Amino acid sequence: MQDNDRDLLPEGLGDRLQQQAWASQTVRRAAHDVLASHGYERVETPLIEFEKALAHRMAGVQVRRMFRFVDPVSMRMLALRSDMTAQVARIAATGLAEAPRPLRLSYSGQVCTIKGDGLDPRRERLQLGAELIGTDSVAAAAEIVELAIATLTSAGATGISVDFTLPDLVDTLSAEALPLPAGRIEAVRQMLDAKDAGGLVDVGGEGYLPLLYAVGPFESAIERLAAFDASGALAGRIAGLREIAARVGGKARLTLDPSERHGFEYQSWFGFTIYAEGIAGSLGRGGTYRILGQTGHHPESATGFSLYPDLLVDLLATKAEAPQRLFLPLGHDAALAARQRAVGWVTVAALSESDDPIALGCSHILQGGEAVAV
Repeated sequence: MQDNDRDLLPEGLGDRLQQQAWASQTVRRAAHDVLASHGYERVETPLIEFEKALAHRMAGVQVRRMFRFVDPVSMRMLALRSDMTAQVARIAATGLAEAPRPLRLSYSGQVCTIKGDGLDPRRERLQLGAELIGTDSVAAAAEIVELAIATLTSAGATGISVDFTLPDLVDTLSAEALPLPAGRIEAVRQMLDAKDAGGLVDVGGEGYLPLLYAVGPFESAIERLAAFDASGALAGRIAGLREIAARVGGKARLTLDPSERHGFEYQSWFGFTIYAEGIAGSLGRGGTYRILGQTGHHPESATGFSLYPDLLVDLLATKAEAPQRLFLPLGHDAALAARQRAVGWVTVAALSESDDPIALGCSHILQGGEAVAV
C-alpha cells in the first residue's frame, strides 16, 4: 500500500459524517419506537458467528455473500453477518425456544456482504426489522405489512408502495394443477422471475404464461390471478392476499407480482417488497418463512420484515436543518445552561477566550441570561 492510500476505505464502505449520522440515528430511534409500541422487544446479536449457525438456520441463506475466515481460537469457520434475520431465528430456536408464542422481536445493526446489490455498490448496510415467530397466518402477514409501513412512515418516508408476491407459487402449482418434471421446476421459476415468455415456453412452462400478465395494481392483478386459477390450487393464497390488502387499506399503494422470486429465497407462501417516493430501489422485504430447530428438524413458522434504510438516511440527511446551537461563554452559569438544554437548545461551551461562536456553528450566544442571535 502506498502512503497516500493508507487512509482509503475499501470499495463499498464509507463513513457517515454528522448529518448522515444524525439521520441514521433518527431513523433507528423512530423505527424502534414504533416497533416497541406494537409489542416487539429488541434483541442484539454479535457481528461474527460460526458460519454454520448463520447458514443453516433458514433455507436460502447465501454463504457465498458472506465474509468468512477461520477463528484462531476454535479453528472453526466464522462469518461476518450478512443478514440479521438468521441470527434472530437462532435466538428464537435456542435461548427463547421455551418463550410463549407468538414471539415478537425487533433488531437493528450493520451487515456486510462481499458484493453490493445490483446498482447499489454498498457492501455495508444498516438493517432493521421485526420478526413475528410462531405463526405464518394471514393475520400475522397483515400485521407485519402494516408494521413495515408504519415503521418507514415514522422514519420519514412518504409515498409508500408495497408489492406482494407468492414465493412458493411454482411449487404449489407444479404439485398438481400444472405438473412439471422435477428437473424443470427451477428453470420455470427462473423464466417467470426474468419475465421471459420465450424462455418459459422453451423450458416447458407454457401453462404458466398467464402468470406473466397477472401483475400490476393489486385489484386488477388479483382478478387476473384468480381467473388463471381454474383448479383452485391458489384459492387460499388469493383469499389471503385479499385479506392482507384490505387490512393495509389506504396506508400504501399496493401492487402484485405473484411470480417474483429474486430476494425471496427463504420465504414460504407470502412475500412483499416495500418502496418509497423519491428513493430509487426498494427499502426492504418481508414475508413468511421457516426456522429450523436445533437438530435441523421441526421447523417453526415465522413472519417478518427487514428494512435497509440507507437510501432513506441519505435523503433525510440532505433535507435536515441544522439545529440552533447556543454558545456558552467562559464562566457561564451552569444551572442556566442546563435549563436552556431542557427547553431544546443545543449548547456549545467555550474552552478558551479565542473560541468563535460562529466558527463553531452557533446561531446564538448566552448573554445576560438570554439567548441572543450572533
